[in-house]
Amino acid sequence: MRARNICAAAVALAAVAGLGTYATSRHLTKVAALEGSADDAVVKGAAGDDTGATGAPAPEPPSPSPLLAGLDLSHIGVDDDGATAPLANGRIARLTLDPDLQRTAVMLLEAHRLPEASIVMMDTATGQVLAYASHLEAGPARDLCAEATAPAASVFKIVTGAALVEHAGLGPDTRQCYSGGEQRIHPSDLVDDPNRDKWCVTLAGAMGRSVNAVFARLAQKHLKHSELGEVAHAFGFGEKVPFDVAIEPSKIELPEDNLGFARTAAGFWNTTLSPVEAAWMSTTVARGGDVVRPTIVREVLSPSRAVVATPPTGNVLRRAVSHDVAQAVATMMEHTVSEGTSYKAFHDPSGTAFVPGVVIAGKTGTLTDAKEAKLFTWFTGFAPSRPMPGIRQVAIAVLVVNKPAWHVKANVIAREMLRAHFAAQKVQGVTRPHLEASVHTEGASAATRRGTRDSRNAE
Repeated sequence: MRARNICAAAVALAAVAGLGTYATSRHLTKVAALEGSADDAVVKGAAGDDTGATGAPAPEPPSPSPLLAGLDLSHIGVDDDGATAPLANGRIARLTLDPDLQRTAVMLLEAHRLPEASIVMMDTATGQVLAYASHLEAGPARDLCAEATAPAASVFKIVTGAALVEHAGLGPDTRQCYSGGEQRIHPSDLVDDPNRDKWCVTLAGAMGRSVNAVFARLAQKHLKHSELGEVAHAFGFGEKVPFDVAIEPSKIELPEDNLGFARTAAGFWNTTLSPVEAAWMSTTVARGGDVVRPTIVREVLSPSRAVVATPPTGNVLRRAVSHDVAQAVATMMEHTVSEGTSYKAFHDPSGTAFVPGVVIAGKTGTLTDAKEAKLFTWFTGFAPSRPMPGIRQVAIAVLVVNKPAWHVKANVIAREMLRAHFAAQKVQGVTRPHLEASVHTEGASAATRRGTRDSRNAE
């Protein structure tokens, strides 16, 4: 039986406070990518193996708040005046969702008939959630936006890139030569060898094209385990996400051995992520390193529809990285759309941009679970990444879980959401997505899109 839901979760109005101390998870279900690249790898689960792990289990999500008790995001009402959801005892939560973007998100996921998919879009200035939707083609309804069970895959390169800038003094223009590493990282891939390293790329190019060997080699050469862990913690890995509904904490395990550490830094395994946190990470980069508290409840109304509470927005919790580090990471992420793994998704066959005039920063991640026959694809990012007066900047995260024969990946869904946003902002040349045309175009060649892997850059 087909099940669909607007993302729903147990409710918690988390206290605006620090996110606690860093901890890696000993009990993380291990994602062992034995084949495939970090942006396209085969994974097999092996629960309970904590060899080489350090730290303690990740903290539990925040407890529910009485203020938002009974909030039911599976029954969101959307009209031209906004979005609402019921609370206990006849109260109503007025939400921050943009009605047009919320409708578009739900329609996109339903039209593509994706097995599992979710979308989170945030206003980077305030942390307000503008779209929050998930879709399951079959099975019991679940809040995929709040789940942190999916592997972070190459999205984790955002963390590694920030750590390389902050702790190693590298930058977007740092060049590294390499060989191998497309489908797996071997010990030889971590060793500089001028006779074998036939390809060279900047760190920005490596981010855009998701070059695993470059991130693995640079992390192994320049980063301590504690330094990568520190930056991962700063971006929220292993921590509670302070939000209006309970979000499952992401997980991270940093192996002690150099090879395992390098593979993790490249995004091969050992990290999980929720769509809410992925959008939150991109928001942090967009804000120059400031961590803002995300919110989805605008007001709480009594049964008589009087406003009884107005949660604050735009609260800056802390600084994750310096402004210079965040700017360097943003520059790297721009290469994903301008030349890298999402170039084809954001440009038509003639090279014309679907979102013309808007510079988009993003990061993809792709991982195949052969055991479960699931293909995880991610896109997270923000736009415009360069200031455009009068245009609202948004961050987005899309997670799509396909079967091995897939129809559409996360970056295409993200593109359509950004088209909807910037068309509404009246950016010249940007048109609204046409759902029927999009589904037809992406689904027509699905029969040829089979198997557990694609080339590294085929996003």
